[in-house]
This record gives sequence, structure tokens and C-alpha cells, in this order.
Amino acid sequence: MRKEIGKTEILASSSGWLAFLLNSFPGVGTGYIYQRRWFPYFLNIGASTIWFFLGIYVLRGNEPTNNQRIIGLLGFLLISIITSMESLLAHKRALKIIKEESNNSNIKDKKKKSWFSK
Repeated sequence: MRKEIGKTEILASSSGWLAFLLNSFPGVGTGYIYQRRWFPYFLNIGASTIWFFLGIYVLRGNEPTNNQRIIGLLGFLLISIITSMESLLAHKRALKIIKEESNNSNIKDKKKKSWFSK
């Protein structure tokens, strides 16, 4: 009998450092695509889009100053740092869950092999 692979197994089988690297490109969120996590991906795209259009709204057709350019870039950098760290932490959490599940199944298997069971 074949067991279905769940979201946790898919996330745990992905590479944490690769997801971190892919999410470090501001506003793209390809690390979430790699991890097959669609909700955080769309949140990332939404946050980047809102930040972009907020910058356009604030400028209202004027040329941006150097400070405004730096603020815009820092906003995208902040989004990429948050998403990179979150994808790495989600990967570590999934690994921990898989490890705990395997430990629990090993304990159950050991109990089944005993001579006297209650």
C-alpha cells in the first residue's frame, strides 16, 4: 500500500538553503514556488506589489530623491530578508516534525515486538 506524500514531507525534502537563496531576490518569491507553498508566495507577491504602487502613489509623477530611492530599495530588501528567513524556518520546522513522527513510529514498532503486551 502506497502512502500519500503530505505537505510536510514535501517541505522537508526540499533544500532549506536553496529556498533561502531563491527568496533572497526581492519581490520574486521563487523559494516559495520551489517549496510548493502557494499562500506565502502570493503574500510575498502582494506585499511587493503594494510596496511598488505605494512608491508610485507617494511620488505622484515627480522624480524621486536619493532618500526616496533608498527607502524603496530598503523596503524590497526587508521583504526579501523576511521571506528568506521564514522559508528557512519553515523547512527546519518540517524536518523536526518528520523526525518526531519517525521517532514515534519507532517507539510503536518496538512495543509491537514485545513478548508480553497489555
